[in-house]
Amino acid sequence: MPEADAGGFPHTANYRGLNTPQRAEYTVDDLAISGTIPADVAGTFFRAVPDPAYPPFLDDAGAILSADGMISAIRFAGGKVSTAIRYVGTARHRAEVAAGRALFGKYRNPFTDRPEAAGIDRTVANTTPVWHAGRLLMTKEDGRPFRIDPATLDTLEPYDFGGALRSQTFTAHVRIDPATGEMFAFGYQAAGLATPTVAYLTIDAAGTLVREQWFEAPNCAMMHDFAITEHYALFPIYPTSADLDRLRAGGDHWVHDQHRDSWLGVMPRHGDVAQIRWFRGPRGVSCYHMMNAFEDAAGLIHFDQCLSDSNAFPFIRQASGIAIAQPDLNGRLARWTIDPKGRDDAIHETVIGPPGDFPVIPADRQGRAYGRAWMLTMNPERRGPPVPGGPVGAMFDVLLRLDMTGGPPHALVLAAGSCFNEPVHVPAAAPGHAGWLVCVVDHQHGPDTFTHECWIIDADDIGAGPVAKVTMPHRLRPQVHGWWVSADQLAKAV
Repeated sequence: MPEADAGGFPHTANYRGLNTPQRAEYTVDDLAISGTIPADVAGTFFRAVPDPAYPPFLDDAGAILSADGMISAIRFAGGKVSTAIRYVGTARHRAEVAAGRALFGKYRNPFTDRPEAAGIDRTVANTTPVWHAGRLLMTKEDGRPFRIDPATLDTLEPYDFGGALRSQTFTAHVRIDPATGEMFAFGYQAAGLATPTVAYLTIDAAGTLVREQWFEAPNCAMMHDFAITEHYALFPIYPTSADLDRLRAGGDHWVHDQHRDSWLGVMPRHGDVAQIRWFRGPRGVSCYHMMNAFEDAAGLIHFDQCLSDSNAFPFIRQASGIAIAQPDLNGRLARWTIDPKGRDDAIHETVIGPPGDFPVIPADRQGRAYGRAWMLTMNPERRGPPVPGGPVGAMFDVLLRLDMTGGPPHALVLAAGSCFNEPVHVPAAAPGHAGWLVCVVDHQHGPDTFTHECWIIDADDIGAGPVAKVTMPHRLRPQVHGWWVSADQLAKAV
């Protein structure tokens, strides 16, 4: 283990700078505001902000993804803003609190845990807050979700849809159809650690799991996200895979293979998994987040994703023996086009945007053709390094608005030392208005000195900068994902 600080955390990038553990739960009312909060922005911005409660006992390069889940709320009501943050009460977190130390070893490898961790659910539920059918869930793809009280942020229960869920896992990225209110989801390694089994889930608008189907993927792959269209479900498979023998030997959960094909599984979204067709993609590529997917008038499916030529996480490339530097990943917003009724398995790729991640679209365009989209990227003209932080070690400093009909992009570029966390989209009441983007912006003032603000940005005029800024009262670690829940939706909480 590297040398540790006074709190016992190693002096590594996973625990330094913006990634410094904070381990604080609090509620603060009446935050300072500059500018005017739009009337549309009434509700709560829920955020997943992982934070390790205890120092690790093993040197694990993937430890930043194992940090304990925290659920953060930034609440907008009556022109005032408040915030709160709480640990998610997972079985893992409760066990470590009781022991007063870390019990779980390497990222997603139970064979490296302390003996007293045996049989305890390992998920930290640290990736995405999900709102559906009046319920707030905290999710991570290595386990089942946890239900959270949206008012108090208390953890209510591990959630299995009333005992209906058979899969051992549940994705951090669901897709909700804007017309039907159905939630589509999946779980990979559904049958257990390092298995190629995938569970495809359909949850109706009332929150009932109405169908769970299992199928075998081409291999046990990392499946962080997926997509739907109006009539299809799409399951991308990239060559980052798990192996049980490697885990038993104390090795890394994920290894990426530059020479293995990628695949795109396509099936009717209300059909049977026996109908899945597999389309062969390029070798070695990887993606964590999808922008959207839709069908055109000719029946072709277009699948838009933040693609790169290898896995974007440096610790996975290192474990895989891949010597590709972060700037050389050839990142791009790529469109894969396939013919679901054609005879061949070809995927045709078109580059439709720059490198970046954390894509955002209006919720009412999910699975449909769309005109506006937003994503984060890096300033190619920046002088000096980006703000260090997050699992890739570098934070984004540009917000882009993309015109998917062919118009030029628009950008909001931050000054050196500032960076964006993933925004959420808030719809506008006025017809024709693109709505608002809400996000946390970090400002670095020294090697370990940071302040944070929550910005509200006109989604159609991002270059004008924020219309309002809210000063956050405490240091924050980087957010993973967030979810906007309107005041009307919160009033219908179950």
